[in-house]
Amino acid sequence: MSAPRTSSTGSRAGGRTRAAASSAASNLPAVAAAAVVLFLAAAVAAPGWLAPADPLGIEPAAAFSAPGPGHLLGTDESGRDIYTRIVHGARSSLTIGVAATGVGLGLALLLGVPAGLTAGRRGRRVHPRWVDASISRVLEVLFALPGLLLALVFIAFAGPGVTTTVVAVGLSTAPGYARIIRTQVLRLRDAEMVQAARVLGRSRTRILLGHLLPNALGPVAVLATLGVGQAVVWASALSFLGLGAPPPAPEWGAMLSAGRTYLSVAWWMTVFPGLAIVAVAASATVLGRWMQRRAEGVSA
Repeated sequence: MSAPRTSSTGSRAGGRTRAAASSAASNLPAVAAAAVVLFLAAAVAAPGWLAPADPLGIEPAAAFSAPGPGHLLGTDESGRDIYTRIVHGARSSLTIGVAATGVGLGLALLLGVPAGLTAGRRGRRVHPRWVDASISRVLEVLFALPGLLLALVFIAFAGPGVTTTVVAVGLSTAPGYARIIRTQVLRLRDAEMVQAARVLGRSRTRILLGHLLPNALGPVAVLATLGVGQAVVWASALSFLGLGAPPPAPEWGAMLSAGRTYLSVAWWMTVFPGLAIVAVAASATVLGRWMQRRAEGVSA
């Protein structure tokens, strides 16, 4: 009788081991993405600790040095170390991406919340549905233009620069966030918790800030993580076109633009900044999808 029990116990242990191995394998992309994010956070907080050299310091004698012990990722046409410039450029590129996402969320709140609160409502003096209809038409116009094209149109009027890039990319991402916020507010405005707050005599402002916005922004926060990677890519694209950070600033898009001239003789000037942009976008996507699965209660 003991043999079958031992076999059953071993089978259960083997099943748990396989389940643990499967869980670890499924979490591996998220772990790798988190490691990239931690490295980038260190590069933003203390770039001199990871790369103590001067990102703007030139050394003509070392120009176009291939990747090697002296220069891990090679040098550019002025002898500047590519690794140092990528590390120090993380602060500029990521700051632009995060700030642009913040601008997009701020604009989305200004558009999405009023639209969600007034959709389908009737008022005595002013027809509230006109508020929702007007905002919806504005969002449709913005959606009709590709995001990068919308950013280029804004920069054409406002002029190039880092601040303009932040606002332009934020404006491009706002319509998507606004539609999600509108949908969430429309779904939550008549929820039981809101009705209970009204019965208790809570003010409209308190209901909005204490019940509607925290619950409406939950899904948006997850999408904003994905949006940071997209914003970094778009900001780098604008810098690549010469509309962002001016040279010789260590910004990844500007480095890509400078390296394309020497692609045949110094491929590392373009490849490594491009890999940095890809790493940020991929890591943000992986972490965002992992957070989304966790929020939906699905095992990662």
